[in-house]
Amino acid sequence: MTTPADMSHEDVLRVKLRVLMREHRDLDDAIAALEDNRRPDQLTLRRLKKQKLALKDRIARIEDELTPDIIA
Repeated sequence: MTTPADMSHEDVLRVKLRVLMREHRDLDDAIAALEDNRRPDQLTLRRLKKQKLALKDRIARIEDELTPDIIA
């Protein structure tokens, strides 16, 4: 098994990206389930959406770091 010390910076970013994407999907499922209720708790819904947006920003930053800058 590969330890974090054996992993490159890029490998660590890829693992972190997968974890964040999973969390983003989980939040999406939680938001959908909450919205299916007759009277969803608006405060909780707002907080979950804010967390989801923050995760999306973190995912975008990591994807940008993993994508090489190619000047056309």
